[in-house]
Amino acid sequence: MKTCSPWAWVPTLYLAEGIPYFIVNVVSVTLLKRLGMPNGELAMYTSLLYLPWVLKPLWSPLVDVFRTKRWWILAMQGLMTLCFAAIALSIPRRTGAPSGAFAAALVFFYITAMLSATHDIAADGFYMIALDEHHQSLFVGIRSTFYRIASVFGQGVIVVVAGVLETRMGNIPRAWTLTLLMCAALLLLITAWHAFMLPGETVPSSATGKGRQENRSIKGAFASFFRKPGVVLAVAFLLLFRLPEALSVKMLSPFMLDSAAEGGLGLSTAQSGLVYGTVGIIALTIGGILGGVFAAAVGLRKALWPMALSLALPCGVYLYMAVAQPSSIALIYILVALDQFGYGFGFTSYMLYMMYFSQGEYSTSHYAICTAFMALSMMIPGFFAGMLQESLGYVGFFALVMVCCLATVAVTALLPSRVDPAFGCKK
Repeated sequence: MKTCSPWAWVPTLYLAEGIPYFIVNVVSVTLLKRLGMPNGELAMYTSLLYLPWVLKPLWSPLVDVFRTKRWWILAMQGLMTLCFAAIALSIPRRTGAPSGAFAAALVFFYITAMLSATHDIAADGFYMIALDEHHQSLFVGIRSTFYRIASVFGQGVIVVVAGVLETRMGNIPRAWTLTLLMCAALLLLITAWHAFMLPGETVPSSATGKGRQENRSIKGAFASFFRKPGVVLAVAFLLLFRLPEALSVKMLSPFMLDSAAEGGLGLSTAQSGLVYGTVGIIALTIGGILGGVFAAAVGLRKALWPMALSLALPCGVYLYMAVAQPSSIALIYILVALDQFGYGFGFTSYMLYMMYFSQGEYSTSHYAICTAFMALSMMIPGFFAGMLQESLGYVGFFALVMVCCLATVAVTALLPSRVDPAFGCKK
């Protein structure tokens, strides 16, 4: 590797990893809602965008075998830049267009999702080979921080900018076209920066032999994962622990944006972006930090129950808002912050359990398989969320979300006896 200060590329690399992910999986929901797509179709189409992250362990060896990770990073960023521009230019020119009018934009969203998942593989692998162990540890907080900044930008800044442009231009499609073109320009600048600042990397030698080795490795990793003791319970936990959030997440932006007559809160696009992209992310981050401190103090086994309840029960704030339909924006901010704080605190146990179950041979591959189940746990419930909301209304839908808390409780009740009480505690 050619020497180059990690400060020159680690922050921007993880901005470039986070921004496309949040545009594809979060901003797309608000965009399609503002253009008039019904909730049922919106949730179904956008939930399928998780699929590349479910399947990415299957093609991750290709990133190691062909070309360099630096080449993959630059290629994926360049192609995602083109896709953002294509999405901007292919969205319908008017709101309330028939579903067929969204086809081109959705195709480019799916292509972007595939490129973004591949970029994740290359970026994380490049981080491991470009830095020694000392710098890996030193910069792990930096990469996490800038991924969070990407989250604020994706869920907050982009939506707020689009909302301001909607108001000033008086044309929703044109406002979103301009917003996405600005995102494409930003990613183009990051790509150009990385072309000069990413450390150089030699082409992998013995690609053919390495390819055969990687194929054996991935087969061995999958086989050994499903032979692990307690794998059925582990998969059930990965799929069901977050069920309340997985069912509700695709409907939160529509709930905020729909009028009171439709059962929603009637917020503007900019207000919706501020709720989740600023207040919500800050609360989520604080919850995650405190969750890590708590788990480190008591260990994963003792932390499971408090964290499970913290993740599931605050979803009740949306049932309350669906019933009461509060008009106070301050109250809405407080309730969303409460939910996001609880989710950040509780999600820590989910991440720790994936690390715990992935221990042993093939730990990296096993963790990747766990993240695939994590993406699947979000994709399947989200696929049906819109149809359920249209059938039940927002009050009935969020009541069903609270019933799904029983799934979180059930898988949590079965798990503690299978977790080493010392895992996560300071030694």
